[in-house]
Amino acid sequence: MIFDVNVYLSRWPFRRLPHDETTKLVQKLKQNQIQQAFAGSFDGLLHKDIRAVNQRLVAECKKSGPDLLIPVGTINPRLPGWEDDVIACHEEWKMPGVRLHPNYHEYQLSNPAVKKLFAMAAERKLFVQIAMRMEDDRTQHPLMRIPDVKFEALPDLMKQHDELQVTILNGMKSLRGANLTSLTENPNLTIEISMLEGVGGIEKLMKQVPYQQILFGSYLPFFYLDSSLNKLKESDLGMEIETQITWKNAQTRFVNANT
Repeated sequence: MIFDVNVYLSRWPFRRLPHDETTKLVQKLKQNQIQQAFAGSFDGLLHKDIRAVNQRLVAECKKSGPDLLIPVGTINPRLPGWEDDVIACHEEWKMPGVRLHPNYHEYQLSNPAVKKLFAMAAERKLFVQIAMRMEDDRTQHPLMRIPDVKFEALPDLMKQHDELQVTILNGMKSLRGANLTSLTENPNLTIEISMLEGVGGIEKLMKQVPYQQILFGSYLPFFYLDSSLNKLKESDLGMEIETQITWKNAQTRFVNANT
């Protein structure tokens, strides 16, 4: 069984992707033993009506993958009334967490609104996912040069909330060395493998990060699902560690903790 923490629905704004229709995406996941997946929405990057984005996400998950897709709502703390979006994600749609895109929404994690957002998430026992990047800077549209999210403020934010779970998505292309280890010193910070590169990448990563803080993520449909599946095959993990990374870590932190 595999728990994928990094899936997106709807359309990538700049081109069509294989499996960007939800029925095809769900079929692909099921064909590869993905039992559960946290799904966000590409619409959340550029749309201003975030409530409508999240509403469509919930409806699509229920329609096409009710036993597989778990909606994770977008929050943009720069928009008026963003607090209501957090409340709706939690109370109205029963989401287990929220997903942030600070670079696309043009704010830093040092923004006071982020501190309030983290407090709201912690109080409601919602996890927070933060996408570091959405695509390689070499392939970005010339009018849409989006820098990576900077995480210098994250450790202090997390220290204020002992039980808040935070996951960095799409971070393994850029996070290296001391920058990575300083973040993962907090055991409630997890990372996923979709942008991890190199043969034996997970084994090498485990020299810096405990395997209990590593999650399976595919970034489907932007990336091919097989890319992340092959990362498991390229590293000699053993059954116990592989099960932790592909299922138990996410299940224990994000599902069992909220039941």
